[in-house]
Amino acid sequence: MSYSPSLHALESVPTDIKLISPPTTQRRCERCEQLPPHLEGPGTLHLRFPLTHSYGKVLGLLRESGRAFQQREGLISVELPETNLAPFAVTVSSILSATELADVHVLFQKQGQLMQLADYLDNQSLAHFISRAQMGWLVDMINQDRLVSVFHPILDARTGEVFGHEALLRGRENERLVPPVRLFEVARGAGLLFQLDLAARRCAIRGAAEHSSGGHLFVNFTPTAIYDPQYCLRSTIELVSECGLTPEQVVFEVIESEHVADHDHLTNILRFYRERGFGVALDDVGAGYSSLNVLSALRPDFIKFDRELVSGVDCDPYKALLARKLLEAAQGLNIRTVAEGIETLGELEWLREHGADFVQGFLFARPQVPPTVPVWPFSHQPG
Repeated sequence: MSYSPSLHALESVPTDIKLISPPTTQRRCERCEQLPPHLEGPGTLHLRFPLTHSYGKVLGLLRESGRAFQQREGLISVELPETNLAPFAVTVSSILSATELADVHVLFQKQGQLMQLADYLDNQSLAHFISRAQMGWLVDMINQDRLVSVFHPILDARTGEVFGHEALLRGRENERLVPPVRLFEVARGAGLLFQLDLAARRCAIRGAAEHSSGGHLFVNFTPTAIYDPQYCLRSTIELVSECGLTPEQVVFEVIESEHVADHDHLTNILRFYRERGFGVALDDVGAGYSSLNVLSALRPDFIKFDRELVSGVDCDPYKALLARKLLEAAQGLNIRTVAEGIETLGELEWLREHGADFVQGFLFARPQVPPTVPVWPFSHQPG
């Protein structure tokens, strides 16, 4: 495990890329709009172990490293004299499984700190402590406005005309781009998901306004990063208006709809958007059974087919059967469909033949900023 973005997870930065600064707002959401301070030493880390097996492994590591510590039954208190706690966190994470890291409870006491009741109530898992110790680069990235949005065109499957663009988040680190999977992985583990999701929505809206991409704008959001839409989404809605976009242009796209356990909460969020004139979409439909349940319950304006379903759909009879049934269901429910991840002409022809409304993929263009003109592989090239 690394405490900075690994090189293999980075992409080259386009030379003409422009960073998007977040807007100022007078009304701040404490959970979404305030970044936590870096977790730094020196201090003492108190660990409570549910299993003697985990306890023994950490005890052996500490003895081997020569660190000062105190032990009692099931408990270890480790002295951490260094400011940067990330290397120690990486070392500990290398000897324990993910389950062990989640089960070990810790309390970090900064040097000279008098513990209060709130500190004891704020005890956390070792996994969370490790993520917080390593999150400094992501906090800096958000604080220093080093988030960017790249834009991927969505085309009309019949004509090839540009219907809109999906805004995709990236972070800039040492002249390379950190992909969203890495950003959200760290944010989720460190408790930064609310802040990153808000920053991503702002970045997408301001980026679309700056580059005048035209058409519809698909903005990703994570439902679990929203407590209450009336409160948490207020600044996002205001920003759409401030940037000169209309609600009819913007489609809010639920990412990770497969993992949404609280459908009532998601329904409230989508209702909040719809009542204000925005469109809503579900991503990754077809990735599993739960997305079919979500589809029937929520009736979104758009569904986006999972790229694994689209890949080779013209050659795989099982994928073709599922995709065909999903297209039929969407048509019956008056839901428009977007097939993403298209890379071959065969996939495109199959989807056109079976009634997909819109298409998206590397066959036409790659995500860029500013948006690039897509290539339509048929004789008619849209203007």
